[in-house]
Amino acid sequence: MNKLSRKLFVRFSLIVGLVVVLTYLANTFLLPKYYLHQKKANIAELTAMLDKMEGNELLSDIRRLEQAYGVTIVHVPFMMHIDELNENVKLALGRKGITLSKFWITDDNVAKLAQQEMVHKIYSQAKLKSSFLVTFMNKENELYAIGESVAHSDETLQIVNRFALFISAGALLVTLLLSAWSARRILRPLAELKETAEDIAELSFRKADIQTGDEIESLAASVNAMSDKLERAHRELHSRNENLRGFISDISHELKTPLALIKAYAAGIKDGLDDGTYTTVIENQADDMTRLVERLLELSRLQAETYQMTSFDFMELLAETVSKYRAAMTQQGLTVAVDDGGIRQVHVIADRAKIEIVLNNLITNAIKYASGTDIHITVRLQDSRFTFSIQNSTGEWSEAELERIWEPFSVAERSRSKQLSGTGLGLSLVRTIMQKHDALYGVRASEGMIEFYFTLPVTLA
Repeated sequence: MNKLSRKLFVRFSLIVGLVVVLTYLANTFLLPKYYLHQKKANIAELTAMLDKMEGNELLSDIRRLEQAYGVTIVHVPFMMHIDELNENVKLALGRKGITLSKFWITDDNVAKLAQQEMVHKIYSQAKLKSSFLVTFMNKENELYAIGESVAHSDETLQIVNRFALFISAGALLVTLLLSAWSARRILRPLAELKETAEDIAELSFRKADIQTGDEIESLAASVNAMSDKLERAHRELHSRNENLRGFISDISHELKTPLALIKAYAAGIKDGLDDGTYTTVIENQADDMTRLVERLLELSRLQAETYQMTSFDFMELLAETVSKYRAAMTQQGLTVAVDDGGIRQVHVIADRAKIEIVLNNLITNAIKYASGTDIHITVRLQDSRFTFSIQNSTGEWSEAELERIWEPFSVAERSRSKQLSGTGLGLSLVRTIMQKHDALYGVRASEGMIEFYFTLPVTLA
């Protein structure tokens, strides 16, 4: 028997035992008193009725009342001579089958009856193992005795208590069977839950199939939900670890080249080989490293800081951002066309400063990689979502390139502007910001065109 089975058995047994003890105490101390109280109440109800009845009506109704209340009613003429009065009552009771060895109406009782008071007495008949409960009433100078035999309860109670012990033994047996059945029914799904939890602890994210229709099934559903969430978190952590390793490798690669150049040109200066350009090269490489570190710090800050979600006019922000790059686009021979679909103003819910970073990166990305002369920006409003997309012509993209496009230091060789070529962190910044906004975003490439898009919720009027 396992621990839970023992607990169930002990607790059920204690409950049964407590019920038995309480039953025994109630039978021994309360039942006789309650039984006698009920008999007294029965006679009191009857005597109250008789007291209101006329003498002739009472005499004619005695037999019916005896049957209705289960009592014995006798009557004799009321007289002050005690011996004769007692003898007459005993004879009247004897004629109805009531033989009393100890019975006597005392002088005090006769005096009370003479004053029209009722007298309540109980006469113990030890040999007969009973008592006679009787009420005397003087009505129209006729003495009425209303009584009932009450059996002594000691022997009866012994039998009842003995029977209760037999019942208790049977109850304990049933308790054992019920506890074993209940434990098996409860423990089987609990054991499965235990195995599931142990497997989850070992990173084997399986689910428990439990259908009990009670709280255990609810617990199993919670464990299954926890398993799913932990599995997703584990996959994400594994993916992030892989990305971190790649990220560190990329950083090392990005820093290795400028550091090598700085070291080489510094050695050239030391050896007197400087033709006047060495310090410029060293400064340019140091500037590149500074920009890289600043972008890395920006990426880290965007991942950690709290975003301030407010309502602002996206079209106003878009116009301001596009205008900043018109000179650079003109210099590159590019034109930008904004298809607003008739939208002049739309308020979205987002962090304005972060969305401005997204627009900056997407527009500069289009300028760097556009193979044609046109950049197309499209905005649309549908239901409660606002969609932005930017599209430009480019070469063909493979699925592998599109999968890596959001990763840090992913710089395509097809950049048309070396002046605008950056650190390869721009789209990583875009991804981080979109993820923080829980926004839908992505990239599509087909037929020599590449399109970046994202959606934002709008303020409901």
